Amino acid sequence: MTKKQRALVVIERLKEEYPDAACTLDYRDAWQLLVSVRLAAQCTDARVDLTTPLLYERFPTVAALAEAPVEEIEEIVHPCGFYRAKARDISACMKILHTQYNDRVPDTMEALLALPGVGRKSANLILGDVYGQPAIVVDTHCIRLTNLIGLVDDEKDPVKVEMALRKIIPPEEGNNLCHRFVLHGRAVCVARRPNCTGCCLKDVCKFGSKQI
Repeated sequence: MTKKQRALVVIERLKEEYPDAACTLDYRDAWQLLVSVRLAAQCTDARVDLTTPLLYERFPTVAALAEAPVEEIEEIVHPCGFYRAKARDISACMKILHTQYNDRVPDTMEALLALPGVGRKSANLILGDVYGQPAIVVDTHCIRLTNLIGLVDDEKDPVKVEMALRKIIPPEEGNNLCHRFVLHGRAVCVARRPNCTGCCLKDVCKFGSKQI
């Protein structure tokens, strides 16, 4: 089975297992997703979702957050860890959105990567979830599962994983597949204790097939 054939099987199996693929971060507008994904670095989505309502209650718009004292942002996002760097990036990012983009999140990879604190993972999430563009969101779940399954070969670099997956995954499937990797990684293929016997991919997974 080629990697492309394996990828198509994985896509269909995970669609059946997790029909409702969606971002696990709560947000209403694109700029809020941008804030949430920055806060989610080395922090759980659950913690971020507990924190952002407090942030948006005090600063409900891009303009309000752009004008907010960084110290006040720090105070609110403190539970998410690395709060000084995150607050600084959020403040700088909102200022750019307000002054250069009329409070709108840009819709190109190049423009998104130019924003403070935005890397390819965040940019792909915005492009896929907000703008419906082909996207591969490479997080820790994606890297771990694609290596175990055999879609990539012992590759841990996020950019190299993204580029390898773009070659074998249909463009319209990439974004939702990555969301399903997160769900599967949390529910079944858990780090250090994967439930291979209960996995819908065990017969096509390089790691799982050895455990049967």
